[in-house]
Amino acid sequence: MKTIESFVVAPAGQGQKPEVVAAQEFQTTLVGMMGHDLRQSLHVIQGTYALLRSRAKDLPQQAWLDRGDRAVAKLTEQLNCLVDAFYLAERTNALETSSVGLGPLFWRLRHESEDAALQKGIDLRAASTYACVASNPVLLDCILRNLLTNAIKYTEPGGRILLGCRRKGAEIRIDVYDTGIGIPESQLPRIFDSFTRLTPERGAGLGIGLSIVRRALEVLGHRIEVRSVVGDGSRFSIYAPASASDVA
Repeated sequence: MKTIESFVVAPAGQGQKPEVVAAQEFQTTLVGMMGHDLRQSLHVIQGTYALLRSRAKDLPQQAWLDRGDRAVAKLTEQLNCLVDAFYLAERTNALETSSVGLGPLFWRLRHESEDAALQKGIDLRAASTYACVASNPVLLDCILRNLLTNAIKYTEPGGRILLGCRRKGAEIRIDVYDTGIGIPESQLPRIFDSFTRLTPERGAGLGIGLSIVRRALEVLGHRIEVRSVVGDGSRFSIYAPASASDVA
């Protein structure tokens, strides 16, 4: 199994004026709230399309519903990228870390991604854990959500995705494992580049999800390992320091 490992970059320096930080806090909070509300609305629309599709009686109706569903999926992906990129831009110089419980985070991410996985016939699971890491909860959420979105996109119907973690010395390794199509060895070095889509036919996204992951990891000072075999799936592993409150 081919592996790439990359980047441990320290967070950017501090030193901004209090009023600038306060303004950034307000802007980031506002965008975060708007993004949350818009995501919820898009989830409702997706669920409605799924229900209507199950009741559609002829192919032309289903075709139109499929088009609408694909448009909603594209809007959702672009909204996620926009909110994540904004947060990164605002937070680069004002990063705060805390103890992040992985159990509640895994549960929420699985719940949010469940509909998309079910629509593709994918078995999405999240391991139960009491582990905690020293990280930023919003950026860690951003990283794992993007990795799950990618895993769902590149896993065929009937496949499996697992979100879990394990202790590795002073670190916790957070894994997003899938049984998807895998990544060719020649493509591994460039998967974190902006606007890279390995299989454009699988969607009209911007191709910046993994570049956002890379930037978030750089800001946090975490590192990532990728293992993949074409046809057998991939494992994206985030290494984050175990929190002092970790009881795993």
